[in-house]
Amino acid sequence: MEVTEKCAGGGGVLRWEWLWLCVEQRSKHWTHLLTSLCLKRTAPRKQSEALLHTTNYLLQSPSRRSQKEALQYSCLPRSPPGRREGRSLFLNTSLPHSHLYRLLLLIILIHLAGGSDVIRIGGLFDLADERQEVAFRYAIDAINSDRTMLAHARLSAQIEEIPPNDSFRGSRKVCSLLKSGVAAIFGPQSGQTSDHVQSICDALEIPHIENRWDFRLTRDAYSVNLYPHPSTLAKAYMDVLKTLGWQKFCIIYENNNGLVRVQELLKNHTWQINLRQLPNDDDYRPMLKDAKKAGVTHVVLDVERQNIFSVLKQAQQIGMMTSYHNYFITSLDLHTVDLEDFRHGGTNVTALRIVDPENQLVQRVIQDWVFGELRYGRTIEAPTSTMRSNGSGESSIKVVPQPTPHTTNSNMTFLKTEVALMYDAVQLFAKALDDLDRSRHIDVTPLECDGDVTWVHGNSLINYMKWVQVNGLTGLIKFDTEGFRRDVTLDIVELTKDGLTRVGRWDPGSGANYTRSYSEVQQGIVESLQNKTLMVTSILAAPYNMLRETSVQMTGNDRYEGFCVDLIQEISEVLGFNYTIRIAADGSHGKYDDKKKRWNGMIGELLDQKADLAIGDLTITYEREQVVDFTMPWMNLGITILYRKPTKKPPNLFSFLSPLSLDVWLYMATAYLAISLLLFVLARFSPYEWSNPHPCDQSPDKLDNEFSLLNCLWFCIGSLMQQGGDLLPKAVSTRIVAGIWWFFTLIMISSYTANLAAFLTVERMESPIESAEDLAKQTRIKYGSLYGGSTWDFFANSKMPTYQRMFSFMESQNPSVYTKSNEEGVKRVQKGDGQYAFMMESSSIEYITERYCDLTQVGGPLDSKSYGIALPPGSPYRTLLNSAVLKLQEIGRLHALKRKWWKEKRGGGTCQDDESKSSSKANELGLNNVGGVFVVLLAGMGLASVVAVCEFVWKSRKLATEEHASVWTEMSKELKFALSCDSSSKPVRKKPPEHENGPSYLSINTCGSTFTASQYSFSSKDPVP
Repeated sequence: MEVTEKCAGGGGVLRWEWLWLCVEQRSKHWTHLLTSLCLKRTAPRKQSEALLHTTNYLLQSPSRRSQKEALQYSCLPRSPPGRREGRSLFLNTSLPHSHLYRLLLLIILIHLAGGSDVIRIGGLFDLADERQEVAFRYAIDAINSDRTMLAHARLSAQIEEIPPNDSFRGSRKVCSLLKSGVAAIFGPQSGQTSDHVQSICDALEIPHIENRWDFRLTRDAYSVNLYPHPSTLAKAYMDVLKTLGWQKFCIIYENNNGLVRVQELLKNHTWQINLRQLPNDDDYRPMLKDAKKAGVTHVVLDVERQNIFSVLKQAQQIGMMTSYHNYFITSLDLHTVDLEDFRHGGTNVTALRIVDPENQLVQRVIQDWVFGELRYGRTIEAPTSTMRSNGSGESSIKVVPQPTPHTTNSNMTFLKTEVALMYDAVQLFAKALDDLDRSRHIDVTPLECDGDVTWVHGNSLINYMKWVQVNGLTGLIKFDTEGFRRDVTLDIVELTKDGLTRVGRWDPGSGANYTRSYSEVQQGIVESLQNKTLMVTSILAAPYNMLRETSVQMTGNDRYEGFCVDLIQEISEVLGFNYTIRIAADGSHGKYDDKKKRWNGMIGELLDQKADLAIGDLTITYEREQVVDFTMPWMNLGITILYRKPTKKPPNLFSFLSPLSLDVWLYMATAYLAISLLLFVLARFSPYEWSNPHPCDQSPDKLDNEFSLLNCLWFCIGSLMQQGGDLLPKAVSTRIVAGIWWFFTLIMISSYTANLAAFLTVERMESPIESAEDLAKQTRIKYGSLYGGSTWDFFANSKMPTYQRMFSFMESQNPSVYTKSNEEGVKRVQKGDGQYAFMMESSSIEYITERYCDLTQVGGPLDSKSYGIALPPGSPYRTLLNSAVLKLQEIGRLHALKRKWWKEKRGGGTCQDDESKSSSKANELGLNNVGGVFVVLLAGMGLASVVAVCEFVWKSRKLATEEHASVWTEMSKELKFALSCDSSSKPVRKKPPEHENGPSYLSINTCGSTFTASQYSFSSKDPVP
């Protein structure tokens, strides 16, 4: 009756744990007494309902815990298991009983008394660890319900609550559990308390099982931790970031544990990493604003799970949750955070998770937990989207959770990583215990913390736990010899408009593997771009972007026209987005200011996220490529020189000599003299060139040779001038020389004639410079470029001596040779009267020379560069824009746009028409072109006249000497006869009487060719001496 008194307190209250203690001690006597007392104090109608409910439930609940819950629930339906209301359950028993129901309940209790051994396991939980405690209990129920595991024993939960970081109370609770006899200790979550618990368990050889993140790289002998090892997570972080292609990013961490988690990332020296710590207060905006000003677009976020939403929300408020920002969150519990506010922003959020909500085991466990809690009047947040099995968005269980602050049904599940690991920890322990129980009988003995006795099965059990493998909620669970969980598979998830979606998996062997295809990624970006309005920044520069010439007031994009305006319109039609054009505030392309430490112009607006695109005559350079992204080039060009068109060169009086150079003329004169001398020598040497002067005389006294030196010179000059002559060679040798000379003169005269036509008909332009080298060699003509533009950067950073010298010259000029715009440079060239040259892109010069006929391009390109569309760094639209530009290029649309704005619109083609007209009409040859020929003719005429006078005077003097007359008398006679044009015959003068020495003859010796004539017997037909 002592036990009965203990069971029944004052006021007729029955303590049910004493009743259950009787059952566990297999005491049929005390069970009968307590059952009688229970039934005696229960109303008959209630007894019938309780017995029927208890009998049915016991038949369906083989586990001891379920049977105990059924017994309690039969009499107290409002006190379900799992709800802690002290250690006792109370029942008001004040009504009479029925013997029939007493007998039935007695039979049931006797059946219960024949159960298996009970193995207690201890659980230490913080006050806020209610979900882990639920997972702990349901895991034990699942094991007890499994007939294939622990057939000879059942698990019993011994739960203790301890405040966080209270090592003293934690130690006392552990000692209390050990004193009651437990086979293992689970928890707690507090690192400081866990260290004390671990030391006690090591001393008494009790397995200590943890499910928390621990930075320690060593593990005690009797401890296992199901949380992935820090080195494994660090490797996963690195693999994912490398796969994503991150090179420069900012790490935002909350505490020192965060630094430990990302320390492997900091060791990679190929990355540019910026570290920022969250402030202690809840206002993170100032720190986030500083990061935004620094141009941070890629963020590795390491904060506690409960702070993720707050950080992302404040980042969204300052404009850091756009489509150009990328976040990698190190927490494995991102699926438990409300991300509804960020799904449609286009922000790239990536994370890892160890729990797969689509796993069938996870869905089944969640379903059991939800229905189990609903059976007892409680709810668990289990959103539908986290429990879909086929990706259709439908849940496998139709349970609508109670809404809570910052909780939606789109991307959250109550199954945190620690909760799932607690469930898996119990499963792992049960598996190891079952394997050990098959080889030996396990007895759990009470232990004293201050005693020397240890548990004999502890060492074997912990070794079994490190050896066995279990498939749990977090995948395959297996440990290495040190008790670490290194071999783990993680899901790679990204935030989409449908919530968190798995896009790949990571494992230590193969690293990060994305399961989605490239086309799927691009399709998602295309869908996000549909009907989205992009801000386009540009500058006014003809012909790329100009104000429309109209008298009507225009607004919006209609105010602008040009090549780039048409180009962005074509791209928007291909990709299906809208756009708004805005002119950059400072009107510049973009240059880094060393003093302000920031970019200006269009590049600055992209970095400040004031624009989504930058289009115009924006050159792709290395410096700009480092801070923004560029599409593929839509126009290729190079730096050239804009200069005034050269003036026409005045004709040269002796321009007919221009077809051949001076060297050629000298060589021809030398060849002429050489051939003449050779012909003279060969003619005298060859016997066939000596002939009879009087063919009628068969026995001549002498032979003549026609090829005297003067005749050879005359023969060669006649051949050179393409004229004939009376002299013809007879010998083979002289004929060979003559033939070769004729061939030579044929080629030379033909070449001269052909080139002479070009020189006389083509206008020669005179320009003081022809290339950049010509500019560098002189200082009279000034030259400059747009200050701060790509051309200026080219000369400033060039390593070529010529360009370095040119840059030094430009920098040293005062006043400055630089301009603030290309238009200013063009006007300066026009007004410079040939004293200024402007260097700019060839495409712009081509546009200018089509409209200003007094300007031209000098020389070829100094370099090769391209225009492209600039985007903020990390823009997801870069690939789509590349595809659109390539498509427009292939169909010839880019060429058509260039022709439209270069040669048709705004006065294009004017200078080209003038040039085509002038080129179609042959140039007339004026006196200035052929005046030199007349000069040569006059010179020849004068020379011939002078020679004729000399011959006349010489002959008259000779005749005067022979006839003993005065020179003037003979000259007057000859002159009178020459001026009389009535006769072409001249009378022969009779020779004077012969002297004593015989007749007088005139003997002429011409270089060895001698012929003799009577002084008075030659006529006009005789050869001229």
